[in-house]
Amino acid sequence: MTLEILTADALAPLRHGFFTRRGGASSGVFSGLNCGLGSSDQTEVVEINRGRVAEAMAVAPAGLVTVHQVHSADVAAVDAAPAGPPPRADAMVTRTPGLALAILTADCQPVLFADAEAGVIGAAHAGWKGALAGVLETTVAAMEALGARRNRIAAVIGPTISQRHYEVGPEFFDDFTLDEPAHARFFAQGAGDRMQFDLPAYGLERLRAAGVGLAEWTRHCTYAEPERFFSYRRATHLKEADYGRMMAVIRL
Repeated sequence: MTLEILTADALAPLRHGFFTRRGGASSGVFSGLNCGLGSSDQTEVVEINRGRVAEAMAVAPAGLVTVHQVHSADVAAVDAAPAGPPPRADAMVTRTPGLALAILTADCQPVLFADAEAGVIGAAHAGWKGALAGVLETTVAAMEALGARRNRIAAVIGPTISQRHYEVGPEFFDDFTLDEPAHARFFAQGAGDRMQFDLPAYGLERLRAAGVGLAEWTRHCTYAEPERFFSYRRATHLKEADYGRMMAVIRL
């Protein structure tokens, strides 16, 4: 099956893509393009999938740069593919041609950044913890350190879980409103004491407040389209043993 790659005009002319699960070699609950080496999928099959992503991005597999994601606000500035284990961080920035920055997600926000004029790109994994901690803002600041200007940066949020499917408890609401009472606007009342959190709207607000020139969401929900996207929360609700991870990639 052919790979399905979602793109955004805002990131043109840079090569980039939010890869769906279609077109991979994995089977079972991982059926499709599972790129997560941290999953229980067969390692050699995941490597095949990652090789297909690298080929689509016109880089060697070693040029597909990742980080060990830990739900932090930490950003790694990279000028070459790491020779050893990937750094523990949740975002990367570079101005080195030929490197493809790759983020793994399965409900969290994959965010791709570009200042095409300066030749600086970034990629961030922004779940609720990382977004609340400021990973989007630290990515923008790290791009500026490489010569980007924030008012020229385009930032695009790829497929992520939508508000309709993101049910949370009162303690989650407290985490956000204790940080900033106005964050209450990102929650809708659910059943009982449950609430529905709007993660992409929160991400967009943080990006726009950081002063980026353009911020948008592709408006794809990972939970709602099982044939296209992996979803940690959907896999949990279905009591599946594990779940696949999708890649979002941008390169100079």
